[in-house]
Amino acid sequence: MFFSAVFPAINCTTEVKSPANKEVHAFRLKPGEDLRKCIQQYVDSNNIKAGWLSTCVGSLTEYNIRFADQPEGSKGVGHFEIVSLVGTLSSNGSHIHISIADSSGKTIGGHLLEGCKIYTTAEIVIEETRALSFTREKDGTTPWEELQVKHFH
Repeated sequence: MFFSAVFPAINCTTEVKSPANKEVHAFRLKPGEDLRKCIQQYVDSNNIKAGWLSTCVGSLTEYNIRFADQPEGSKGVGHFEIVSLVGTLSSNGSHIHISIADSSGKTIGGHLLEGCKIYTTAEIVIEETRALSFTREKDGTTPWEELQVKHFH
């Protein structure tokens, strides 16, 4: 009620409910492991159909990030702190964004690609629900495969 009174122009067609059957997964990646590849391997091996990144802290020695509206990733080498990692996760396809900061605090971010190598650690917490299934499909709203959510009752 408060939300619609403050933001009356918002038209949301998705019903919001607390996820049923929520599970939490926590794991650590070690030096040299590939952040994107290891997260997807974990999602696939645990058959996660509807998950999201709850938190991640850690560091990288190499990054490969695709910036907004760019066809290819940008790469860099050095020491970088992971300051944010967010995304929807599914064995049907995941969509993950990362922000990293260099030693001067300069921060960049974009789509997480394979090739981001762990420096010291990546401590990752994933939450999932068995009440939903995420897929990525072209639906005509954009030229890309976008999130599609299936509810289980």
